[in-house]
Formats: sequence, structure tokens, C-alpha cells
Amino acid sequence: MLIVLSLLSLIILSATLLPLLRNSHWLVRGFDFPRFQLAVFAILLLVLQYLFLDFNEATAWLLSSIVFLCACYHSWWILPYTRLWPVEVLAAKDNQSERQLSFITANVLTPNRGADKLIKLMHEHQPDVLVTLESDLWWQEQLDVLKDKMPHTISCPLDNLYGMHVYSRLPLDDVEVSFLVEENVPSMHALLKLRTGDWVRVHFLHPAPPSPTENTESKERDAELIIVARSVADSEQATIVTGDLNDVAWSRTTRLFRKLSGLLDPRIGRGMYNTYHVGFPFMRWPLDHLFHSEHFTVQSIQRLPSIGSDHFSLLTRLSYAPRHGSAQNGLEATKEDEVFADDIENAKNVNKNKVPSPGS
Repeated sequence: MLIVLSLLSLIILSATLLPLLRNSHWLVRGFDFPRFQLAVFAILLLVLQYLFLDFNEATAWLLSSIVFLCACYHSWWILPYTRLWPVEVLAAKDNQSERQLSFITANVLTPNRGADKLIKLMHEHQPDVLVTLESDLWWQEQLDVLKDKMPHTISCPLDNLYGMHVYSRLPLDDVEVSFLVEENVPSMHALLKLRTGDWVRVHFLHPAPPSPTENTESKERDAELIIVARSVADSEQATIVTGDLNDVAWSRTTRLFRKLSGLLDPRIGRGMYNTYHVGFPFMRWPLDHLFHSEHFTVQSIQRLPSIGSDHFSLLTRLSYAPRHGSAQNGLEATKEDEVFADDIENAKNVNKNKVPSPGS
């Protein structure tokens, strides 16, 4: 039993230390994802150690100390995404309908044929904007029935798992489909006109993940996030970024995105809202995101029922409240963060001018 518990302790220690490396290989970056699962594993391992180890021996104390520190470390990363943490975004106080703005962010999974389920959700929740990821021409043909009430659209149907579509009740202007890092991975950028007459800069993203079947490293994904973050960093324009970022909320890259952009995460203090994977309840993490500037407060966040995809859709309702929201503060970038971001951008041959100007 000592040998078994020692091996298990070595596994949790390795899984804890690997993400500390600034290595972009998917085998390393993949350990950013299961922080919650690793924390649970470490706690269960502590229980086994308590039951089976002889704590009159120094080895038992050493093993339990290692596992206890690992459990604390992983818990520290995920704690902000629980109700035990103070909220980063204030709850909305203004219920005026003209100030409300809602999004459904849906990775539909290209071969999935559950378009009717998504359309049903659209009729039920009546969001202002729908953004779909992995939508091809078939999905476009099915979802075009929404155009009667959501006539403002952006379309980029692709059959490579990176097609994107936007359907909006509210007017869109300055629309651009960009390929910021990879020639077959689009992003969408536009100005959205609120019912109040104010304009919001919106960015819809779906960078490719680090994986053995796509990009073996995270450089492409990381570079796209850094480019968009820096494009909005010094803007006073109300801004929203949403999509499937193929990264978890607590990873180093997503935290760097928040630091550089100054955008807020409405999930902090409210919950993880894990959207992937639908089929494996214990192996889920938040891959679909919505970040926004301090111009907004949050009405609600909701993970929607399955539409047959491997992702759940995410419904976020915001309230445009610049004065009320000005008291909100997110993360701040350090010089070390800026250097790290420079390294990420320099690792890829990217055109930083491809992101539309944040000005209206």
C-alpha cells in the first residue's frame, strides 16, 4: 500500500508541477484544464493516506504534506469560480429593457444535427445575439429561419470545425471577419448598437486548441487571445469578447488575456459554468466564455440544456450601466506579463493590424 500511495502521490505532484513550465506543448498545457478534478483526486488521496499510512513514520508525513499542498494549490485556482469568492462583476440594479443585452454562445459541433434544439432555445430565451462556433453551411441553412427576428448577421460557414455565425436583433456595423493567426481559423469583429443608441465593440473568437490532432502547441491559440486583448486594452469603448476559447477560465493564458485587456469575468464569485464535455459529467471545464468591460453589470448567467453537441451553450444577460459598473476592477498586468505576452506574439507571424479599431 505504501508503494501504491507513493506512486499516486508522485502522479498528483507531477500534474501540479508540469503547468508551471512555460512550455506550450499540449501535454503540458493540458494540465491547466482539470484543476477541479485534480483537487478532488488529491483530497481523496489524503483520505487514503490517513487510513493506510503509519504516521509514526516520516515517509507518511512527507507524502501527506505533498498531497495536501497539491490540493491547496489546485483549490486556489478554482476557488474564484465558486460562491465562496467575492464577485468581480456587480449584480445589475437597472432592469430597464433598453439597457439589457443578452448573448447565447453555442459551439454546435459541425456533424451534430440538433439545430431544432438550438432554435427552440432561441425562441425560449429570446437573446439579442447568437454566436455559433463550428457551424458550416448546413447549420447556416437551418439557422437562417432566425433572420425574421434577428436580421443582422455575420456568416463564415466552414467545414473544418471553425465555421462561425452571428445572428443579432440589434444593428451591426463595421463588420469584419479576420484570420488573425491561422488562415483557416476565423474570428469576427463588429460594432453592436444598443437600444439606448450606445455602441459596443464585440469580438467573437474560436482559436484552435493545443491537441495531438490539431496544433501540438498552444502558441496559435495564445497569440490570438493576446492580439485581441491588446487591441482593446486602452479603449474607453464598451467591449465584449465571447466564444469558445479552447482554454479554461483559470489558465495562465486566459488570466493573461484578462490582465492585458482589462476585461471582467462575470463568473467569478458565481460559478464555473462548465460547458465541455456534455458526455462526461466528471470531466467538465469552462471552455465557452464571455468577458466584458466595466460598462456592464450582470443580470444572470445560465448553462443551457444540451443541443446534441459536445458543448453546452452559455446564456449571459448583461445590463449596460457605465456609472454603476465603474466601481468594478479586474486583474492588472505586470511588466512580467507584458514580456510574456511579447514572447507569445513573437513566436507567431501575426498581423496585429487585423483587429478592427475599438473606436466607434
